[in-house]
Amino acid sequence: MKIRITHAASGMDVLAPMLPEKAPANAAFLWRYLETPRVVPGIHAMWTGPEISCPIPAAHLGEEPALPPENATLHPQPGDIVLAYVPARMWGGNPDPIFDIGLFYGPGARMLFPIGWLAGSVVAQVRPEDRAALAEACGKIRRAGACEITFERAV
Repeated sequence: MKIRITHAASGMDVLAPMLPEKAPANAAFLWRYLETPRVVPGIHAMWTGPEISCPIPAAHLGEEPALPPENATLHPQPGDIVLAYVPARMWGGNPDPIFDIGLFYGPGARMLFPIGWLAGSVVAQVRPEDRAALAEACGKIRRAGACEITFERAV
């Protein structure tokens, strides 16, 4: 089980093997979500450091289950793909739960948000041979601004 993450303008095209043995519920959620390729907004994170944050649009979701913390981290490492889940009404009273796919590309990352520390689940890791390309592409996105990133299952 691998996911492919692409963004043409930055040259991003990386593969990330999933970690179902370490984060079974979270990996299953993401795998189900990617039954069809998804285009998700991406923006460089403001609080967490070297991360492109990809919040899953509420319109893409149905009645999604609460996700337990699995393979949890507060300090993601370069190449980690982290699924963050925030229950409904926890962040500023937002009535919708928040599901965010974080693409971590450099050292010094932290899961610190305006609402405090929030453990995220590492659901996949970009292949070591793709991490330099991930970092370069994420740097381009950081300089260019908001974008759309494609996530899909890889064969």
